[in-house]
Amino acid sequence: MVAFKEEFPYLRSDSGQLFEFDQKWLHAAITRAADQAGYPSWWLTDHVTESIAFYLRLRNDEPVVAFSQLSQTVRYVLKVIGYKEIVPYFAPTPPPVSFSLLEVAEEAGAGYELAFFECLERRIAALIDTRTESVHLVGLQACVKHLQGAKAWTRACDALREEVVCFVREKIAVHGDAMQLQCSIR
Repeated sequence: MVAFKEEFPYLRSDSGQLFEFDQKWLHAAITRAADQAGYPSWWLTDHVTESIAFYLRLRNDEPVVAFSQLSQTVRYVLKVIGYKEIVPYFAPTPPPVSFSLLEVAEEAGAGYELAFFECLERRIAALIDTRTESVHLVGLQACVKHLQGAKAWTRACDALREEVVCFVREKIAVHGDAMQLQCSIR
């Protein structure tokens, strides 16, 4: 993956998964840490978030930044500005992840539902391993039509759509005891 000039580099988790930087996600992580440290509605959250975003924009010569390095940078900034008591509470999870179900279906091949479900299970397991809190699965209708080899929506498509949704719910529920994962399917 390549980060384009004027954009943010990608973030890499310890597992190697790449994430797009999301300023809202960083703002929420800093807000959560400040709240836990006893600074509700902390007045510097916006400024710290903007400063980190500016720093990442300057690093556009590097297409990927380690997630741990970003966390270290935020902790360093908090210490430098005199709010080291927030540092122990800053423990962000990876940003929200989005991936296309149609891409998974194309990887499996038309009409190969079994291969599709195996690929989907691997993707979900990899995301759960990254400890992300939010996953967005997109392209459900296109995925189902591709797997069915259908040009128009049919009853068989309805059944397969329900099967995909139930499968995703089941795979997330299996790992649900370890963490809270929000998932949307469109």
